[in-house]
Amino acid sequence: MAEVRLRVELEKFKAVLARLKQRTFPDVPTLRKDFSLIFFVPKWSGAETSVPLEEFLSSIDRASRIGHRDESDRLQVAILRLADPAKAFYITFVQSSTLKTRHGRSSKTRSRMI
Repeated sequence: MAEVRLRVELEKFKAVLARLKQRTFPDVPTLRKDFSLIFFVPKWSGAETSVPLEEFLSSIDRASRIGHRDESDRLQVAILRLADPAKAFYITFVQSSTLKTRHGRSSKTRSRMI
């Protein structure tokens, strides 16, 4: 008898829980980011023979809007589509910025303090 009553209570609890989940998390479709359009963004090297910078940035922007990407995704796409020598410049820039950030001051600030 007690077992039957517990099963009935359990079924009621499951029904209440299901209703709460439905109210809290309605069936809303989530947007997925489409990264397949990255390959339509031309590589950019900064050389005279590469596409103009405006065209490169514009193609990143268009592909990002279509693929539902945010600003951090756009930055990553831009980095991925860099070619030498632009890629080498970027890597050097990131390394020097990391060193400045790690030490807390730029070299100019340190030299003024001495």
